[in-house]
This record gives sequence, C-alpha cells and structure tokens, in this order.
Amino acid sequence: MNTFTKRGANLRIEAKKIVFEFMRISYLCQPNREGMRLSEIFRVCGFNWGEYENATSSNQQYWLVARMRELKEEGRVVRLPSKKWRFC
Repeated sequence: MNTFTKRGANLRIEAKKIVFEFMRISYLCQPNREGMRLSEIFRVCGFNWGEYENATSSNQQYWLVARMRELKEEGRVVRLPSKKWRFC
C-alpha cells in the first residue's frame, strides 16, 4: 500500500472514530431518542470546510455518508425513517 493510500485509510478510520465518539456522548443519538441529522453530526464533528463553489457544505457531507453506512453495517447505528441517525 503506498503512503498516500495508507494515510487516506487512516483518515477514514479516524473520521469514523470521531463520529462514533460524538454520538456516544450525544443525548439525541442514544437508543430510543430522536437521533440527529447527518448534517448536524457533520458540522459538530468539525468536518465542514465552509461554502465553496462546486463544494458546498451539503456536497462535502457525502464522504461522511459512507462512514455512517459502515457503522450501520457493523450494527452500531440505525437510520430512522426521519433520516436521523442514532445508536441501535
């Protein structure tokens, strides 16, 4: 694995850890609570780079969707019909 591929993989792992840790302490993300929208989690975790041409905050969230889907596949979180996320 080349250096950049490895660094990118480590960055993805760290991002998933940040999201998981935030959700663990968030009241709204606990089981049987209302959950939080991805955009809120994205911003609170410090992943928003601001508004740029062709790279709006909304567009920047797409890479975090993959991290959330991984957590869902691992059975750690659930996406509610309201499109909010919380722990199972």
